[in-house]
Amino acid sequence: MQNPYGMRPGIILLREGTDTSQGKAQLISNINACQAISDAVRTTLGPRGMDKLVSNGRTVTISNDGATIMKLLEVEHPAAKTLVDISMSQDAEVGDGTTSVVLLAVEILKQMKPFIEEGVHPQILIRNVRTAAELAVRKVHELQVTFDVDSPDFRDMLLKTASTALNSKLIASHQDLFAPMIVDAVTSLSSHPDGLDDLKGMIAIKKIPGGDVRQSFLVKGVAFKKTFSYAGFEQMTKSFNNPKVLLLNVELELKNEKENAEVRIENPEEYQSIVDAEWQVIYDKLDACVQCGANIVLSKLPIGDLATQYFADRGLFCAGRVEEGDMKRVAKATGASIQTSTNGMYDGVLGTCEKFEEKRMGDEAFNVFTGCPCSLTSTMVLRGGTEQFIAESERSVHDSLMVVKRSLKSQSVVAGGGAVELEVAKYLREYALTIEGKGQLIVGAFAKALEIVPRQLCDNAGFDPNDILSALRRKHAQDEDGKWYGVDIENGDIMDTFEAGVWEPTDNKSNSFASAAEAANVILSIDETVINPRSQDPGAQTGMMGAPQGGMGQKPLSNMMGGAMDAVNAAKGGSRSGNLGNGVSYLKGRGGG
Repeated sequence: MQNPYGMRPGIILLREGTDTSQGKAQLISNINACQAISDAVRTTLGPRGMDKLVSNGRTVTISNDGATIMKLLEVEHPAAKTLVDISMSQDAEVGDGTTSVVLLAVEILKQMKPFIEEGVHPQILIRNVRTAAELAVRKVHELQVTFDVDSPDFRDMLLKTASTALNSKLIASHQDLFAPMIVDAVTSLSSHPDGLDDLKGMIAIKKIPGGDVRQSFLVKGVAFKKTFSYAGFEQMTKSFNNPKVLLLNVELELKNEKENAEVRIENPEEYQSIVDAEWQVIYDKLDACVQCGANIVLSKLPIGDLATQYFADRGLFCAGRVEEGDMKRVAKATGASIQTSTNGMYDGVLGTCEKFEEKRMGDEAFNVFTGCPCSLTSTMVLRGGTEQFIAESERSVHDSLMVVKRSLKSQSVVAGGGAVELEVAKYLREYALTIEGKGQLIVGAFAKALEIVPRQLCDNAGFDPNDILSALRRKHAQDEDGKWYGVDIENGDIMDTFEAGVWEPTDNKSNSFASAAEAANVILSIDETVINPRSQDPGAQTGMMGAPQGGMGQKPLSNMMGGAMDAVNAAKGGSRSGNLGNGVSYLKGRGGG
């Protein structure tokens, strides 16, 4: 029957308090939110970028790494979280360029905003942005300069890419120390086909507060901090040449009886036999470790005071509670196999190295394995005056390690300093003139968005971006050899950044362009944003869906069934469920017969 008033009844589909917005206004709102996020990391770009101090009430982090800052900001806006995702993706994939990928994505959205306000359909924008991104990535691969792994210049290429990654970091003034260390660590992995795939597992970074940053060094082997030790540790031999290394996942200490354990004996002599049996078990394990020929015994589980003294008396070194990552690195380096039992051990499960020693580094003692037969693993030991400085040094070294890894894999580089972005922007402007319709304007806007990188480099260095960008555009347009010209940070001018040694892996730029365009398209494709309010009733999730208040939705079904079962069991004289019957008190004790 038709409504006589001609009005449709209101239908409420969403929970009260749900925030919904749709259409052009919410798309503009999402872009504005992304712009606010980019403003937080904008000033960290480049060699003259500033640091950010982020405190969560417990810890303080000082960093100019885009991915670290984005993660610490704890962004709540649902659309802006996309920027956090692409920053983390860039960090995992390439290691560097985490700030520039966020700036590029936001600048693309900013350039698309006027088209949205004028009523251009988002699908037209998405299609042309995707086309422009594909052309940009293709152009980067055309511009790349390849290197042969066997050429004498290959190591110089890796050193320059490592130095470029460190340029914008807190330890930029110590490139001469860290760049060779990083290159040596990564190139040692390249000798194995799958070595580069497990970079984090094979290269350890250890931090020792105190001392000067110039006291940082590289151990071509494995080094880890001395673990908790029992009495008798002082008598152990702390240095070996060509030792045999045994790795265990076995506990070597006497354990207390489990709670409520019960042993029935007929006479006191039987008790002594039980005690002797316990001691015999531990002694059998220790004897097996000694008889297999090991000089060094490491275990992921505790090695107690009895075992420590036992090994010390026989000239062995032992360490318990070794971290899993360190155990895996020792296994890889020495060729040892981690044993889960002390039975049936033979010489083949043992590893070896040229030298083992316990070294004191700062206030900490380190166990150091050098001259290992498998030269994949290495350990970088970082020193510094404050914990914040060392933590930022670790992040900087990680980024540089990833960049060198990418350079090794792609064996190609492009120039940094905004040179690639300007050359690709010139190419896209020329391409835009060959197409008709709105696509011409959109591709041109994408080209303009790429200029955010050199513009922000100038801003952060205190130079006038308009003068430098106009000079760069003229150089790239008129000079055939001008494709590598970028921002000269030192003198506030333009220069050939390729000649200056400002090199980046090709994967860095191609991944940045592709990820930024993808993130922009994700945000442009959103036509409605629905934000559900958090439930005020903590027990609401346990109720039955759609149940009326005060009905069955108040209690889980299992509770009501449990109550019925308790009543039946109590009537039979005892409880068979988790509850006790009527008149029965809960007693705790060591039950007898």
